[in-house]
Amino acid sequence: TEALLNGKTEKEVLKELKSKRLAEPEINTLLPFKVFTGNKPTNSIFINKLTPESLGKLIALYEHKIFVQGIVWNIFSYDQSGVELGKQLASTILDEINNKASHSHDSSTENLLKHYRQEG
Repeated sequence: TEALLNGKTEKEVLKELKSKRLAEPEINTLLPFKVFTGNKPTNSIFINKLTPESLGKLIALYEHKIFVQGIVWNIFSYDQSGVELGKQLASTILDEINNKASHSHDSSTENLLKHYRQEG
């Protein structure tokens, strides 16, 4: 949710890649694949009980949704660099859930965390 809301600017990507001490040619190669605009809609689904049937439905829904959105938005959805920011943010949020810590997020992410904590 947060990744697609905010996107990632060229300045942010350059800072990130330079902090990894990558060579300039590698930075120039990766840069266009890591910069993207925000303001993209997302869906969040909560279920009360995970069963084989509900898991199968969620996986099918997710795969179809990601494929169609990639076509509509001209995004290569299954490219590793395309999902990297989401994985970074998910790691931070998972740490917050496990440690009951809280960092500053956009209102959508904050409300999802609040809902999860109330239901969990």
